[in-house]
Amino acid sequence: MKKPLLQTPDARLPRLARQLVQYPGINPCQRREKERARFALGLFTEAVAPTNTLLGNPGALMRIVQTRGKSLWYGARNMIDDLLNNGGMPKQVDDSQFRVGRNLAATPGAVVFRNEVLELIQYQPASKQVYKRPLLLIPPQINKFYIVDLSPGRSFAEYAVRHGIQLFAISWRNPTAAQRDWNLETYLAACKEAMAAVSDITGRKDFSLIAACAGGFTAATLLGHLAAIGDRRVHNITLLVTVLDTDSPTLMTLFSSKTGIAVAIQRSRSKGVLEGRDMARAFAWLRPNDLIWGYVANNWLMGNKPPAFDVLAWNADSTRLPAEFHADLLSLSLLNPLVRKNKLKVLGTPIDMGKAKQDNYIVAGITDHITPWQACYESRKILAGKTEFVLSSSGHIQAIVNPPGNPRAKFYTNDDLSLEADEWLAGAQVVQGTWWDHWRQWYARRGGGKCNAPKTLGSAAYPPMDEAPGRYVHQK
Repeated sequence: MKKPLLQTPDARLPRLARQLVQYPGINPCQRREKERARFALGLFTEAVAPTNTLLGNPGALMRIVQTRGKSLWYGARNMIDDLLNNGGMPKQVDDSQFRVGRNLAATPGAVVFRNEVLELIQYQPASKQVYKRPLLLIPPQINKFYIVDLSPGRSFAEYAVRHGIQLFAISWRNPTAAQRDWNLETYLAACKEAMAAVSDITGRKDFSLIAACAGGFTAATLLGHLAAIGDRRVHNITLLVTVLDTDSPTLMTLFSSKTGIAVAIQRSRSKGVLEGRDMARAFAWLRPNDLIWGYVANNWLMGNKPPAFDVLAWNADSTRLPAEFHADLLSLSLLNPLVRKNKLKVLGTPIDMGKAKQDNYIVAGITDHITPWQACYESRKILAGKTEFVLSSSGHIQAIVNPPGNPRAKFYTNDDLSLEADEWLAGAQVVQGTWWDHWRQWYARRGGGKCNAPKTLGSAAYPPMDEAPGRYVHQK
């Protein structure tokens, strides 16, 4: 996508907002109010930027000349289409270039287990030998699982099986109002069924977990439950861009309140679900310059098509949340139960995260606007086992999609997790490349040794059904 001109003057406006809220005369005493004021001013200054208007955007004016006026027609057509078919928001992606199962979620494998809540995918090994201990992915319930299986060459699943990891992935069903009663316990019980299938297929009593964002919160709660019943099957866990301490400041918690959460819960309960497009809009307004105004300039003012980008195609393929699970997430964000012993009870057991003593690998993104890295860093205090924290140089999604080969990729490491976040970063070592390679070395030490790769997928009890990526991923 071509960037609009006059970036430099516009870039000064958010800085002006920061200067305004720091001015003693209007600076609120409370940090929360100060951050709210900073965010509101940032929204305002970004919205009134000259480049968001036709006459104030030299790039759009130049485009009119270059196309002999056709860009005006193309832009008007794009805007009308967005007003009629995209809720008034500019499209972020030309998703016509992508198809799930063809060039997205295309790593070979098979569905080996299915229940009402999830499908379990076993990926086809791509090496002669594999680590004995399998890896199970618990994806976020928000959006679909194939954020770990984007285009070939950018797929974590492809990378993992190529390096000898026996990978299984959960693909959540996209719920409708008929599943309005699904809650956190519904998802935890389904995860336990998937774990049983993984154990049967691989013949292993223990395995590894990897989870992201809301899936990370689900996985951590699952660890607490398993520890409570004396189940030690999870040997280690990798958490990607996950906030477990919900008292940590984030943009989402900045505007949360008991009243606001009660209204949000009531609204989703009245519909049965929280619509994915509503979540997508909320996330877009957290970074309007990148996710809204840039596309207004490109699509509407300059008459260009949005770019074809696999991450944005995945982002546009949104899912719904069941009303009761949405209520659980919001309620738990207020209670912050994982930092408080026995504050939360699931599947009949109180949760004490101090009893979950597996090794942990935590990944955060330094420019993450949804789960700030400082908030992710606080997870080290909740997880009781030995923890390694890695900070990617990217944002929320690019921290996950971090394939080798990007010359600008880097990450930070520091073994001293006793430090506060800023001190940790100040003393961290900068490593060029992707954290994927660093994680692979960490995982190799916890893989349980190697064995010959299985020649077939599934088992007698769990025979292969559909080819990956299965059926649920196609549900709209």
